[in-house]
Amino acid sequence: MNKQVAFEDLGFRDYGDVWDYQEQRFQQILDIKIQNRRKDRVDSTPNYFLFVEHPHVYTLGKSGDITNLLVSEQQLTERGAQFYRINRGGDITYHGPGQVVGYPILDLDNFFTDIHKYLRLLEEMIILTLSEYGLQGERSKGETGVWLDVGTPRARKICAMGVRASRWVTMHGFALNVNTDLSYFELMVPCGIRGKGVTSLSRELGRHIPMEEVKEKLKGHFLRLFEAG
Repeated sequence: MNKQVAFEDLGFRDYGDVWDYQEQRFQQILDIKIQNRRKDRVDSTPNYFLFVEHPHVYTLGKSGDITNLLVSEQQLTERGAQFYRINRGGDITYHGPGQVVGYPILDLDNFFTDIHKYLRLLEEMIILTLSEYGLQGERSKGETGVWLDVGTPRARKICAMGVRASRWVTMHGFALNVNTDLSYFELMVPCGIRGKGVTSLSRELGRHIPMEEVKEKLKGHFLRLFEAG
């Protein structure tokens, strides 16, 4: 088992370009696993964790409802945003400047073969990071991601998640609102969940938060939770 994880910071990159890059890494791992099975080999598989910040973009998961996008694609274009239908789970999600997006591309055979545990550990990584800023992140039953003030009229989402997995290889991941322009969430029903708001680290704390600082905290918690190197 290879528990080493290669972290890559892709900077500010177009969603489509990064999706293609994810697919290449994802397929690389799958190809090794397929060859191992065919030839009865035990070549180790790599693990990657991509950080990126995207220009304004809306993505709809394979089981998502297009009616949760509240404007036309033409109107999105007028707001300088793109739209993609993609192959992850979950409904509609927004990515944009000021948001830390993370794409772990892992062979879970190197860690544990349990998607439920995988998602819960990603949530825990976010919760532990928020706690370093004095915020109590929480899970909301039946709703993947991380929230604040769950069970109250002020419940609001700060981190969305949606993943894909095949042969225990993962892709896609999470989007943590750090210094995000939250007005872009008004153009959709976030994750298809009505009646609940969204927030960001900067809104909660009343100040700009350094993106690199957040990424370093996320990385540290990820390595500990996954017992990775």
